[in-house]
Amino acid sequence: MKSKNCNVPEPSTEQVLYYLDKWDNLEDYRIQEEALDELYAGDYSTNKDLKKIIIKCSALNDFYSTNIFKIYPVALRILELDIDERLSKGDPILVNEIATVTISNKTKNFYSFASKYCSRHNKYEFPIYDSYVDKVLRYFRKKDKFASFENDDLKKYLRFKEVILEFRKFYHLEQFNLKDLDKFLWLFGKDYFPKKYW
Repeated sequence: MKSKNCNVPEPSTEQVLYYLDKWDNLEDYRIQEEALDELYAGDYSTNKDLKKIIIKCSALNDFYSTNIFKIYPVALRILELDIDERLSKGDPILVNEIATVTISNKTKNFYSFASKYCSRHNKYEFPIYDSYVDKVLRYFRKKDKFASFENDDLKKYLRFKEVILEFRKFYHLEQFNLKDLDKFLWLFGKDYFPKKYW
């Protein structure tokens, strides 16, 4: 895994504060997040109405570019799982259950989407899985050995959350909640581990 430059800084309070400030100044992302916060609140806060779930899934899929081409089966899966109580309790097993959806007799795994959907409902209990976050965690595992995990472990949400918490403890970032860490890890990953499109 090669980073954009060899001088990747160590996670620190200063780094997190820098990236949280950077996030606050990215108007498009900030406004987009506020729009989703409003959508997922009030009449749309529960997951008992298929039409409302479809709207929430569609907005999330569009804003986060999660590449789900058929929303209906995903929304139906969420409805069938009856997730509201488990969301409020922060049940990490829920993410992998939501992620597994059958479309046209094929099993799909919308893991990143599922983590984001749960996070929208309970952002302090459900950290977001994203390819940038994955790269950052793997890089610092290799560099500093902050935790022991296999690459595939990050796709098992219970273990993924444990790794995030180990990361926070190892780098003395306990003052930051999981939503703060989401923003930091994503922006840090974008800066130091950019995707190769060419």
